[in-house]
Amino acid sequence: MDPLDRRNARAPRVTAAMVAERAGVSTATVSLVANGKTRGRVSDDNISRVREAISELGYVVDGIGSSLAKGVSSIVILVAPDISNPFFAKVIAGVRESLGAEYQLLLSVTDAGEFPQAEDVRKLMALRPAGLLVDAPNAGFLEELSAAGPLVLLDAPGLEAYAPSVNLDVARGARELAAHLADSGHTHAAYIDSVTGTATFDLRRKAFLEEAKTRGISVAPDCIISTMIDVGSAAEAFARAWPQWQRTGVTAVVCGTDTHAYGVLQEARVAGVGIPQELAVAGFDDLPYSATSNPGLTSVHLPAMPLGRKAGQQLRGLMEGFELEEPHVTLDSSLVVRGSTG
Repeated sequence: MDPLDRRNARAPRVTAAMVAERAGVSTATVSLVANGKTRGRVSDDNISRVREAISELGYVVDGIGSSLAKGVSSIVILVAPDISNPFFAKVIAGVRESLGAEYQLLLSVTDAGEFPQAEDVRKLMALRPAGLLVDAPNAGFLEELSAAGPLVLLDAPGLEAYAPSVNLDVARGARELAAHLADSGHTHAAYIDSVTGTATFDLRRKAFLEEAKTRGISVAPDCIISTMIDVGSAAEAFARAWPQWQRTGVTAVVCGTDTHAYGVLQEARVAGVGIPQELAVAGFDDLPYSATSNPGLTSVHLPAMPLGRKAGQQLRGLMEGFELEEPHVTLDSSLVVRGSTG
Protein backbone atom coordinates (compact mmCIF):
# COMPACT_ATOMS: atom_id res chain seq x y z
CA MET A 1 0.00 0.00 0.00
CA ASP A 2 1.23 3.50 -0.83
CA PRO A 3 2.35 5.50 2.30
CA LEU A 4 -0.23 8.18 1.50
CA ASP A 5 -2.96 5.54 1.36
CA ARG A 6 -1.88 4.21 4.75
CA ARG A 7 -2.01 7.68 6.27
CA ASN A 8 -5.48 8.22 4.83
CA ALA A 9 -6.65 4.84 6.10
CA ARG A 10 -5.58 5.80 9.65
CA ALA A 11 -7.06 9.31 9.51
CA PRO A 12 -9.78 9.90 12.12
CA ARG A 13 -13.33 10.45 10.96
CA VAL A 14 -14.24 14.11 10.70
CA THR A 15 -17.11 14.94 13.06
CA ALA A 16 -19.64 17.77 13.28
CA ALA A 17 -17.87 18.95 16.43
CA MET A 18 -14.63 19.36 14.51
CA VAL A 19 -16.41 21.39 11.83
CA ALA A 20 -18.09 23.51 14.50
CA GLU A 21 -14.76 24.26 16.15
CA ARG A 22 -13.17 25.25 12.82
CA ALA A 23 -16.11 27.50 11.88
CA GLY A 24 -16.59 28.95 15.36
CA VAL A 25 -20.24 27.88 15.61
CA SER A 26 -22.28 25.27 17.48
CA THR A 27 -22.72 21.68 16.32
CA ALA A 28 -26.43 22.42 15.94
CA THR A 29 -25.57 25.08 13.37
CA VAL A 30 -23.35 22.61 11.51
CA SER A 31 -26.26 20.13 11.42
CA LEU A 32 -28.65 22.74 10.03
CA VAL A 33 -26.23 23.74 7.29
CA ALA A 34 -25.28 20.15 6.39
CA ASN A 35 -28.93 19.12 6.13
CA GLY A 36 -30.08 22.20 4.21
CA LYS A 37 -32.34 23.55 6.97
CA THR A 38 -30.86 27.02 7.42
CA ARG A 39 -33.78 29.14 6.25
CA GLY A 40 -34.64 31.63 8.98
CA ARG A 41 -32.30 29.88 11.39
CA VAL A 42 -28.70 30.54 10.34
CA SER A 43 -27.10 33.76 9.14
CA ASP A 44 -25.46 33.97 5.73
CA ASP A 45 -22.09 34.57 7.40
CA ASN A 46 -22.35 31.40 9.50
CA ILE A 47 -23.53 29.39 6.51
CA SER A 48 -20.47 30.53 4.57
CA ARG A 49 -18.08 29.69 7.41
CA VAL A 50 -19.59 26.24 7.99
CA ARG A 51 -19.48 25.36 4.30
CA GLU A 52 -15.85 26.47 4.11
CA ALA A 53 -14.98 24.33 7.14
CA ILE A 54 -16.83 21.34 5.67
CA SER A 55 -14.86 21.73 2.45
CA GLU A 56 -11.53 22.08 4.20
CA LEU A 57 -12.03 19.13 6.55
CA GLY A 58 -13.82 16.83 4.10
CA TYR A 59 -16.80 16.35 6.40
CA VAL A 60 -19.44 13.85 5.22
CA VAL A 61 -22.87 13.74 6.85
CA ASP A 62 -23.66 10.35 8.41
CA GLY A 63 -27.19 10.26 7.05
CA ILE A 64 -27.97 6.80 8.34
CA GLY A 65 -26.56 7.48 11.79
CA SER A 66 -28.42 10.74 12.22
CA SER A 67 -31.69 9.28 11.05
CA LEU A 68 -31.28 6.30 13.39
CA ALA A 69 -31.00 8.75 16.26
CA LYS A 70 -34.40 10.08 15.26
CA GLY A 71 -35.91 6.59 15.43
CA VAL A 72 -35.98 5.72 11.72
CA SER A 73 -33.37 5.44 8.97
CA SER A 74 -33.46 6.26 5.28
CA ILE A 75 -33.03 2.57 4.47
CA VAL A 76 -35.64 0.65 2.47
CA ILE A 77 -35.38 -3.15 2.65
CA LEU A 78 -36.42 -5.25 -0.35
CA VAL A 79 -36.99 -8.92 0.49
CA ALA A 80 -36.86 -11.21 -2.54
CA PRO A 81 -36.77 -14.99 -2.93
CA ASP A 82 -34.16 -16.61 -5.15
CA ILE A 83 -32.16 -13.69 -6.53
CA SER A 84 -30.84 -16.08 -9.21
CA ASN A 85 -34.02 -15.28 -11.17
CA PRO A 86 -33.02 -12.56 -13.71
CA PHE A 87 -36.55 -11.14 -13.48
CA PHE A 88 -35.66 -9.55 -10.14
CA ALA A 89 -32.92 -7.40 -11.65
CA LYS A 90 -35.53 -5.37 -13.51
CA VAL A 91 -37.80 -5.23 -10.46
CA ILE A 92 -34.92 -3.85 -8.40
CA ALA A 93 -34.13 -1.26 -11.09
CA GLY A 94 -37.73 -0.05 -10.98
CA VAL A 95 -37.71 0.22 -7.20
CA ARG A 96 -34.42 2.11 -7.22
CA GLU A 97 -35.73 4.58 -9.79
CA SER A 98 -38.87 5.41 -7.83
CA LEU A 99 -37.17 5.76 -4.44
CA GLY A 100 -34.68 8.34 -5.69
CA ALA A 101 -31.55 9.51 -3.90
CA GLU A 102 -33.32 10.16 -0.59
CA TYR A 103 -33.45 6.46 0.30
CA GLN A 104 -30.88 3.66 0.35
CA LEU A 105 -32.08 0.29 -0.94
CA LEU A 106 -30.94 -2.76 1.03
CA LEU A 107 -31.56 -6.21 -0.48
CA SER A 108 -32.41 -9.22 1.63
CA VAL A 109 -32.16 -12.19 -0.71
CA THR A 110 -31.76 -15.95 -0.53
CA ASP A 111 -29.77 -18.58 -2.34
CA ALA A 112 -31.27 -20.30 -5.37
CA GLY A 113 -34.35 -22.34 -4.52
CA GLU A 114 -34.69 -20.98 -0.98
CA PHE A 115 -37.36 -18.72 0.47
CA PRO A 116 -36.55 -15.84 2.87
CA GLN A 117 -36.85 -16.57 6.58
CA ALA A 118 -38.86 -14.13 8.70
CA GLU A 119 -36.28 -14.37 11.49
CA ASP A 120 -33.51 -13.15 9.17
CA VAL A 121 -35.59 -10.19 8.01
CA ARG A 122 -36.49 -9.29 11.61
CA LYS A 123 -32.78 -8.99 12.37
CA LEU A 124 -32.52 -6.37 9.65
CA MET A 125 -35.38 -4.44 11.24
CA ALA A 126 -32.87 -3.42 13.93
CA LEU A 127 -31.69 -0.91 11.32
CA ARG A 128 -35.07 0.81 11.75
CA PRO A 129 -35.84 0.93 8.02
CA ALA A 130 -38.13 3.62 6.67
CA GLY A 131 -40.08 0.96 4.79
CA LEU A 132 -40.19 -2.65 3.66
CA LEU A 133 -40.90 -4.23 0.26
CA VAL A 134 -41.56 -7.97 0.00
CA ASP A 135 -41.46 -9.59 -3.45
CA ALA A 136 -43.34 -12.81 -4.18
CA PRO A 137 -44.10 -13.81 -0.57
CA ASN A 138 -46.39 -16.49 0.80
CA ALA A 139 -48.90 -16.16 3.64
CA GLY A 140 -46.80 -18.11 6.15
CA PHE A 141 -43.85 -15.77 5.76
CA LEU A 142 -45.99 -12.65 6.18
CA GLU A 143 -47.75 -14.01 9.28
CA GLU A 144 -44.45 -14.91 10.91
CA LEU A 145 -42.85 -11.60 9.95
CA SER A 146 -45.58 -9.37 11.47
CA ALA A 147 -43.70 -6.26 10.36
CA ALA A 148 -44.69 -2.85 11.69
CA GLY A 149 -44.32 0.32 9.65
CA PRO A 150 -44.78 1.03 5.93
CA LEU A 151 -44.99 -2.21 3.94
CA VAL A 152 -45.82 -2.94 0.28
CA LEU A 153 -46.06 -6.37 -1.33
CA LEU A 154 -45.01 -7.13 -4.91
CA ASP A 155 -46.36 -9.97 -7.03
CA ALA A 156 -48.36 -11.35 -4.12
CA PRO A 157 -51.71 -12.53 -5.53
CA GLY A 158 -54.30 -13.42 -2.88
CA LEU A 159 -52.36 -11.76 -0.07
CA GLU A 160 -53.86 -8.27 -0.32
CA ALA A 161 -55.26 -8.49 3.21
CA TYR A 162 -51.74 -8.24 4.67
CA ALA A 163 -50.63 -4.93 3.15
CA PRO A 164 -50.90 -2.62 0.14
CA SER A 165 -49.78 -4.48 -2.96
CA VAL A 166 -48.75 -4.23 -6.59
CA ASN A 167 -49.59 -7.42 -8.42
CA LEU A 168 -49.24 -8.90 -11.89
CA ASP A 169 -52.20 -10.44 -13.68
CA VAL A 170 -50.35 -13.73 -14.14
CA ALA A 171 -53.61 -15.73 -14.27
CA ARG A 172 -54.72 -13.93 -17.41
CA GLY A 173 -51.44 -14.67 -19.14
CA ALA A 174 -51.58 -18.32 -18.06
CA ARG A 175 -55.06 -18.68 -19.51
CA GLU A 176 -54.03 -17.03 -22.77
CA LEU A 177 -51.12 -19.45 -23.02
CA ALA A 178 -53.35 -22.48 -22.49
CA ALA A 179 -55.75 -21.20 -25.15
CA HIS A 180 -52.88 -20.64 -27.59
CA LEU A 181 -51.59 -24.20 -27.15
CA ALA A 182 -55.08 -25.65 -27.54
CA ASP A 183 -55.67 -23.64 -30.70
CA SER A 184 -52.35 -24.99 -32.00
CA GLY A 185 -53.65 -28.56 -31.62
CA HIS A 186 -51.88 -29.71 -28.46
CA THR A 187 -53.72 -32.22 -26.28
CA HIS A 188 -50.98 -33.41 -23.89
CA ALA A 189 -48.65 -31.04 -22.02
CA ALA A 190 -46.16 -30.96 -19.16
CA TYR A 191 -45.36 -28.24 -16.64
CA ILE A 192 -42.03 -27.29 -15.02
CA ASP A 193 -42.53 -25.22 -11.85
CA SER A 194 -40.27 -23.36 -9.40
CA VAL A 195 -39.39 -24.99 -6.09
CA THR A 196 -39.72 -21.69 -4.18
CA GLY A 197 -43.44 -22.29 -3.58
CA THR A 198 -44.53 -18.66 -3.61
CA ALA A 199 -48.07 -17.46 -4.26
CA THR A 200 -47.29 -16.13 -7.73
CA PHE A 201 -45.93 -19.49 -8.94
CA ASP A 202 -48.89 -21.33 -7.43
CA LEU A 203 -51.26 -19.05 -9.33
CA ARG A 204 -49.40 -19.43 -12.64
CA ARG A 205 -49.56 -23.21 -12.42
CA LYS A 206 -53.16 -23.46 -11.22
CA ALA A 207 -54.50 -20.98 -13.77
CA PHE A 208 -52.75 -22.75 -16.62
CA LEU A 209 -53.88 -26.22 -15.52
CA GLU A 210 -57.49 -25.13 -15.07
CA GLU A 211 -57.68 -23.47 -18.46
CA ALA A 212 -55.81 -26.33 -20.12
CA LYS A 213 -58.34 -28.84 -18.75
CA THR A 214 -61.23 -26.69 -19.95
CA ARG A 215 -59.73 -26.59 -23.45
CA GLY A 216 -59.02 -30.30 -23.69
CA ILE A 217 -55.32 -30.37 -22.82
CA SER A 218 -54.31 -33.18 -20.46
CA VAL A 219 -51.49 -32.59 -17.93
CA ALA A 220 -50.89 -35.79 -15.98
CA PRO A 221 -49.60 -35.57 -12.36
CA ASP A 222 -46.27 -37.15 -13.35
CA CYS A 223 -45.90 -34.48 -16.03
CA ILE A 224 -45.59 -31.73 -13.39
CA ILE A 225 -42.11 -31.27 -11.90
CA SER A 226 -40.28 -28.52 -9.98
CA THR A 227 -36.71 -27.25 -10.13
CA MET A 228 -34.67 -24.26 -9.05
CA ILE A 229 -34.83 -21.19 -11.29
CA ASP A 230 -31.67 -22.20 -13.08
CA VAL A 231 -30.98 -23.15 -16.71
CA GLY A 232 -28.83 -26.14 -15.79
CA SER A 233 -31.28 -27.52 -13.24
CA ALA A 234 -34.18 -27.22 -15.66
CA ALA A 235 -32.18 -28.86 -18.45
CA GLU A 236 -31.27 -31.83 -16.24
CA ALA A 237 -34.85 -32.26 -15.03
CA PHE A 238 -36.19 -32.15 -18.58
CA ALA A 239 -33.59 -34.68 -19.75
CA ARG A 240 -34.72 -37.13 -17.06
CA ALA A 241 -38.42 -36.60 -17.68
CA TRP A 242 -38.57 -36.29 -21.47
CA PRO A 243 -38.41 -40.02 -22.43
CA GLN A 244 -41.49 -40.77 -20.31
CA TRP A 245 -43.28 -37.60 -21.38
CA GLN A 246 -42.64 -38.44 -25.00
CA ARG A 247 -44.12 -41.93 -24.53
CA THR A 248 -47.29 -40.42 -23.02
CA GLY A 249 -47.76 -38.07 -25.97
CA VAL A 250 -46.57 -34.76 -24.51
CA THR A 251 -46.10 -32.18 -27.27
CA ALA A 252 -45.86 -28.98 -25.20
CA VAL A 253 -43.92 -27.95 -22.09
CA VAL A 254 -44.92 -24.85 -20.12
CA CYS A 255 -42.38 -23.42 -17.68
CA GLY A 256 -42.98 -21.22 -14.63
CA THR A 257 -40.19 -18.87 -15.79
CA ASP A 258 -38.30 -18.16 -18.99
CA THR A 259 -35.15 -19.33 -17.23
CA HIS A 260 -36.65 -22.81 -16.90
CA ALA A 261 -37.64 -22.67 -20.56
CA TYR A 262 -34.08 -21.82 -21.63
CA GLY A 263 -32.97 -25.05 -19.97
CA VAL A 264 -35.60 -27.03 -21.85
CA LEU A 265 -34.59 -25.46 -25.17
CA GLN A 266 -30.94 -26.20 -24.45
CA GLU A 267 -31.52 -29.86 -23.63
CA ALA A 268 -33.98 -30.33 -26.49
CA ARG A 269 -31.27 -29.25 -28.94
CA VAL A 270 -28.85 -31.75 -27.38
CA ALA A 271 -31.43 -34.53 -27.65
CA GLY A 272 -32.30 -33.64 -31.23
CA VAL A 273 -35.90 -32.73 -30.38
CA GLY A 274 -37.35 -30.37 -32.96
CA ILE A 275 -38.73 -27.09 -31.59
CA PRO A 276 -41.62 -26.51 -32.26
CA GLN A 277 -42.13 -29.42 -34.71
CA GLU A 278 -41.96 -32.10 -32.01
CA LEU A 279 -42.25 -30.00 -28.88
CA ALA A 280 -43.65 -26.54 -28.14
CA VAL A 281 -41.98 -24.66 -25.27
CA ALA A 282 -43.25 -21.56 -23.41
CA GLY A 283 -42.47 -19.63 -20.24
CA PHE A 284 -43.35 -16.67 -18.03
CA ASP A 285 -41.52 -13.31 -17.63
CA ASP A 286 -40.59 -12.41 -21.22
CA LEU A 287 -36.94 -11.74 -20.40
CA PRO A 288 -34.88 -9.89 -23.04
CA TYR A 289 -33.15 -13.07 -24.28
CA SER A 290 -36.52 -14.64 -25.06
CA ALA A 291 -36.87 -12.43 -28.13
CA THR A 292 -33.44 -13.35 -29.48
CA SER A 293 -33.15 -17.04 -28.60
CA ASN A 294 -33.30 -19.58 -31.43
CA PRO A 295 -36.17 -20.09 -31.83
CA GLY A 296 -37.66 -17.10 -30.05
CA LEU A 297 -39.43 -18.14 -26.85
CA THR A 298 -43.18 -17.77 -26.47
CA SER A 299 -43.68 -16.16 -23.08
CA VAL A 300 -46.20 -14.43 -20.83
CA HIS A 301 -44.94 -10.86 -20.61
CA LEU A 302 -44.77 -9.65 -17.01
CA PRO A 303 -43.79 -5.96 -16.62
CA ALA A 304 -40.91 -6.29 -14.15
CA MET A 305 -39.60 -2.73 -14.11
CA PRO A 306 -43.07 -1.14 -13.87
CA LEU A 307 -43.79 -3.56 -11.01
CA GLY A 308 -40.76 -2.32 -9.06
CA ARG A 309 -41.38 1.30 -10.00
CA LYS A 310 -45.03 1.27 -8.86
CA ALA A 311 -44.24 -0.58 -5.64
CA GLY A 312 -41.53 1.96 -4.84
CA GLN A 313 -43.96 4.80 -5.49
CA GLN A 314 -46.56 3.23 -3.22
CA LEU A 315 -44.06 2.67 -0.43
CA ARG A 316 -42.65 6.17 -0.76
CA GLY A 317 -46.14 7.59 -0.36
CA LEU A 318 -46.64 5.59 2.84
CA MET A 319 -43.23 6.57 4.22
CA GLU A 320 -43.97 10.24 3.60
CA GLY A 321 -47.35 10.09 5.31
CA PHE A 322 -49.72 10.07 2.34
CA GLU A 323 -52.87 7.98 2.07
CA LEU A 324 -52.76 5.73 -0.99
CA GLU A 325 -55.50 6.39 -3.55
CA GLU A 326 -55.21 2.77 -4.78
CA PRO A 327 -53.81 0.47 -2.07
CA HIS A 328 -53.97 -2.48 -4.45
CA VAL A 329 -52.79 -2.20 -8.04
CA THR A 330 -52.71 -4.93 -10.70
CA LEU A 331 -50.54 -4.60 -13.80
CA ASP A 332 -51.58 -6.35 -17.02
CA SER A 333 -49.80 -9.37 -18.44
CA SER A 334 -49.91 -10.43 -22.08
CA LEU A 335 -48.92 -13.43 -24.16
CA VAL A 336 -46.08 -12.92 -26.63
CA VAL A 337 -46.13 -15.68 -29.25
CA ARG A 338 -42.81 -16.58 -30.87
CA GLY A 339 -41.26 -19.46 -32.77
CA SER A 340 -40.95 -21.92 -29.86
CA THR A 341 -44.67 -22.70 -30.13
CA GLY A 342 -44.97 -22.28 -33.88
